[in-house]
Parts: sequence; structure tokens; C-alpha cells
Amino acid sequence: MKNYKILIKTDQSFYPVIIGKNILINVSSILKKNKIFFQKCLIVYDSNVPQTALNILKQKLKNKNVFVYKLKSSEKVKNINTVNKILNFTLKQKFHRTDLIISVGGGIISDIAGFVSSIYKRGINFVNMPTTLLSQVDASIGGKTGVNSTYGKNLIGSFYQPRLVLSDILFLKSLPKREIICGYAEILKHAFIRNKKKFLFLDKNLKKIFHIDEKIMSKTIYESCKIKKSIIEKDPLEKNLRRILNYGHTFGHAFEANLNYSKKLNHGEAVLLGMYCANNFAYKKNIINKNDFNIIEQHFAKFNLSNKLKRIAKRRNLSRIVNYMKSDKKNYNNKINLILLNKIGSAKINNTYKTMEIESFLNLLINR
Repeated sequence: MKNYKILIKTDQSFYPVIIGKNILINVSSILKKNKIFFQKCLIVYDSNVPQTALNILKQKLKNKNVFVYKLKSSEKVKNINTVNKILNFTLKQKFHRTDLIISVGGGIISDIAGFVSSIYKRGINFVNMPTTLLSQVDASIGGKTGVNSTYGKNLIGSFYQPRLVLSDILFLKSLPKREIICGYAEILKHAFIRNKKKFLFLDKNLKKIFHIDEKIMSKTIYESCKIKKSIIEKDPLEKNLRRILNYGHTFGHAFEANLNYSKKLNHGEAVLLGMYCANNFAYKKNIINKNDFNIIEQHFAKFNLSNKLKRIAKRRNLSRIVNYMKSDKKNYNNKINLILLNKIGSAKINNTYKTMEIESFLNLLINR
């Protein structure tokens, strides 16, 4: 099976994303080939990463001074206190800007490690090794880094591109189905906003994707990353076009915040529910046609989203959820800004609505 390679080009940087298998065991030669040289390396890793994989990575970097920093991946550790602890660790070990930080884990780990990398001595080399499907198709590319605050999700952060992204699909073999669903949500989002043909491919190959068919999975990740590449290269700092990547996220982030980022709802599940809400809202506002609305609803039906929404969005919490939506960083006034599909493969940005309208819509949706 061949490995795929994508080159991400922005005004700030130029870096490759390598997707396939057996990437981990060849990491040393890949770093050298991409001219990433360093004396010290800090591996920031998720405690859920198999110890055997971490041992392989350390062994492949055996000629370097390697340090490890373990984090238990959770939205609750994604905060400025964690960032300060890692910064103090690297300062104590006297890391230089020419040294390297490697993130090994999911999106939470890469967001934290990437943010640390962006502010440590105004920028240290950063390599992303995503180990979840979500991070391989979304969080690992594009340069968004950051942490949460008491006011909302990802409100403290920076744009900082990695030097290299290494996505080994063998990491996915150890993931529970819930984590695969989490990543699939972002894959689905990319297809919804840019490419109907790729959505139909997903609909046809859903079972193979969830059974980690190596050939289908590698192609799926590659095609999804290509969509994100086409967007971030045109708008790396999210001034306009890149906002469409937030499709489903305004609702989704609010659902997560309402549950205090608990394990009852992970990010991908929240995004699925967010897209489900956005699709229904777009249909209510006559933005999407009935045929495309029904095609999307039939796909969503495979995930029982209607019942899940009723479990996590209670009527008594709707005003709180809407307030979280108001604090979303895409909003510039007291209205809520939504990304909505006008058809499969095409999204509209800058759709603004009053909070009471959104709350009334959610009330109807969860009680229908």
C-alpha cells in the first residue's frame, strides 16, 4: 500500500503531510529527509498512546537528548496552566529555538503542544504526529493552536504551522469505535462544505471506514486533508473562506461547554450534532433544498442523532447553550454567526441570527 503526501503552502510556511503506514518506524530518516535537525527533543504525548509506540519513537531518536511529557487527554487539561507547566519544563531543560517539540496524540495534545511551540522563545520547531482520526484529518494541519478558558473553547491561541505532519494509520487500529466516529465527523464536514462526490464516497464506504480498511482509510484521510489544504492555503489566518471549516462547530462547541467538556460528549460527537442542527436550521430558513436536506438526514440517521440531541440538550439548558454560542469567536455583535450549507458541497458564511430565534429553533428541534 502506498503512502500519500500533501504539501501545505501558506505565506508563513511550507510543510509536508505524510499519510500511510509504517511511518513511525521510519521517523528518524523522515526527519532528516525534511531537514529537521535538533539537539533536544520534547515528546508531548497522550497517556492513551500505546507504550510500545512511544518506545519505538524514543528508540528511533536514540541519538538525541529526548524528554517526554505525559498528558491525560481531556478538555479540562487544555488550559493555560498546562501550557505554563510545559513551558517551565522546557525552560528548565534549557531548550533552544532550534530544538524540537513533537506532539503524539489527538487534537487536544496537538493544540497544547502547538501553542507551547508558538510562544516558547517566540517559536520552536514543531512536528505533529496525530494518533486519532480526528487529529489526522483536522487538528494536525492548518496551524491552529490554543487552549480553553472559563469563557469558552479555544479562545486563547495562535496560528503556528508545524514543520512536518506524520499520520500513521496503524495508530487508528487501537482506537475504540467512538473515537473513529469522532474523526469521521470532521471528514464528513469537509465533504459537506466542498465536495458532494466525496460525500457520496463516504456514504458508500462507511462500513469499511469504521472497520479501518487500510486502503480505504488512507484514501479517505488523504482526500479529506486535500479539502482542508485547498481552504487554508487561500485563507491561513481565517479572515474569510476558512470560516467554513467551522460548519457545525458553533452549535457543537456550545453543547460541549454546556456539559463542561465532560466525557458524555466528545468533540466529534458534538460536531455531528452541530451539523445536524445546522442542516435542520438551513432547511427551516429555505437555504438548502429539500433533496439535499433529505440525503444528509438519511446519512445522519445512521448515527441516531435526534435521540442523542434530546439527551444532551434539555429545554432548561437552552438559554445557556445559546449564550455559549454568542461567545463564539466568529461573532462580532449580539447576533449568532452560522455557517450553513446551501447544497451538498457548498457552504455560506456570515449568516447572522438573533439569539431568541436560535433558542426557539432548538426548542422545536429537541421536542419534535
